[in-house]
Amino acid sequence: MVTVGLLATLSAKAGKEDDLAAFLESALPLAQAENETIAWFAIKIDDTTYGIFDVFPGPAGREAHLNGPIAAALMEKADELLSAPPVIKPIDVLAAKLSD
Repeated sequence: MVTVGLLATLSAKAGKEDDLAAFLESALPLAQAENETIAWFAIKIDDTTYGIFDVFPGPAGREAHLNGPIAAALMEKADELLSAPPVIKPIDVLAAKLSD
């Protein structure tokens, strides 16, 4: 069961859209290695806006993810790839359907 999540919005620097997309795709194995990351999605919203949506069973899993390797790698690449700081919002999950 998931109870909390994160919604991060990322704005790519001009000319860095493909690099940001590739960075997000490359983070999948890191997300797969996190036991408390129940679902993780890297998304493209429009030509310059990307995002990450992920969910966790509780606040401890969310906090571990925020302090984990994906967040660290993103912050390391932020100046190179992003036109603005990432907007990261904690969310509460009201209902969910997950497949086994």
